[in-house]
Amino acid sequence: MTWDELLGYCLGKPGAWQDEPWEGDVVAKVGTKIFAFLGSGPASSLGLKCGPTRDMADEWLARYPEDASVMPYIGRSGWNKLRVNAGIPDDEIVEAIDASYEAVVSKLPKKDRPARS
Repeated sequence: MTWDELLGYCLGKPGAWQDEPWEGDVVAKVGTKIFAFLGSGPASSLGLKCGPTRDMADEWLARYPEDASVMPYIGRSGWNKLRVNAGIPDDEIVEAIDASYEAVVSKLPKKDRPARS
């Protein structure tokens, strides 16, 4: 998947929007919360919430030791960096984006959650 395809997929989620909280680092947010770190492209990796706990997120590291790693600073909270266009199939990257989005939305106050179609 290209960087533009990843960004487009993320921004296609209800209530999702693009931000650049650090110069050159694009993220996808829902409400005020980040659900995907995309960097500056071209797509080589994607930062996603891969589990509610570090233990659950470690399943990605066990399945894809060459292509998944703990994100610095926020990894203890279940965030991983997943390499794209490598050993992780695109459909699993898409599923990980979906899961990250859902995990973040579930933590938003109900009044801030996007409407579902």
